[in-house]
Amino acid sequence: MGIYFYHTQDTERIVREWKQGTFPSHFLYGALQLGEYGIDVVWHHQKHTYKRLRDMIVATWKVLSCRKPYDVLYATHTLGIEPIILLRALRLYRHPIVVWHHQPIVKAKNPFRETLARLFYRGMDHMIFFSEKLMQDSLLSKKADPRRMSMVHWGADLEYYSPLLAPPSGGLPFISTGKELRDYETLLKAFQETGLPLTLYVEKKRQAYFEGLNLLGPNVDIHYGDRPIPHEIALMVAKSRCVCICCQKSNYTVGLTTVVEALALGLPILCTRNPQMPMDIEAEGCGFWLEPQDVEGWKEKLHYIADHPEEAKAMGQRGRVLAEQYYNVRQCGKEVAKLITMNYGL
Repeated sequence: MGIYFYHTQDTERIVREWKQGTFPSHFLYGALQLGEYGIDVVWHHQKHTYKRLRDMIVATWKVLSCRKPYDVLYATHTLGIEPIILLRALRLYRHPIVVWHHQPIVKAKNPFRETLARLFYRGMDHMIFFSEKLMQDSLLSKKADPRRMSMVHWGADLEYYSPLLAPPSGGLPFISTGKELRDYETLLKAFQETGLPLTLYVEKKRQAYFEGLNLLGPNVDIHYGDRPIPHEIALMVAKSRCVCICCQKSNYTVGLTTVVEALALGLPILCTRNPQMPMDIEAEGCGFWLEPQDVEGWKEKLHYIADHPEEAKAMGQRGRVLAEQYYNVRQCGKEVAKLITMNYGL
């Protein structure tokens, strides 16, 4: 059987750079692994401009005009294919749609929007969630059908990260990457007061914001990036002693990408508590949870990691084992393949 793989990122560039060893494959949600299970992939090629209407028109046209045979539309996001989903709800698009749902399903406050949303959700034959908690929260909405919902272990490309593994050193800095809903002020206050070394990687467009914070002391080595460059970031993370993920409150898995990459690199993790995460890093012994905006808590755990290098190393090792067991791209591909073949296999 075959799938049409829809992604909001440039799949052509990702596959090309993955072959060169400079882009991890987990950003393709297991699509590269589906061939191992007898599933052929038709790749959606589109360079998104992030102008929503234009991107949606282009994506819709590419999907509807595709002449290559496939059985299922497998999408990493609903963004851009909303018309296809509505056509499926009206049974005017014949292929089943399997899509990753990044946030919990919620009830719209506006009655008209809720009615339209119920129609829209009928167009998704199966939704994949990053955690059981996301699924449980979604079930509070009448639009959610548990028969059409599954949790899949999404994790990092271990083959990509394994060559970067290196023995941790007490002299290495802590590191913070990622951009979504980050609480930089809490993190930087903690480092300002501890004086511990921090490498910070942020978007270049936020340079003025950081310069205005007055929290960038000599212990903070800040890097500004023009766009996400996973390989450059991975090289910096691999040369760190601990990954810091300081986030604002959210109702979805903010910080998950950074967590699974830290697990793959065998590094301990300090992360703002997020019940939506698929794993409990503290219970698994690979890191600590911090409460939102808890500067004192961050200071305490930063000192703990700095003062207990052997335990920090053991945390990282336990995290790597967890990645090898569950949170890796091969496991993701295996579970997606099973879901698709069991429900839509010919």
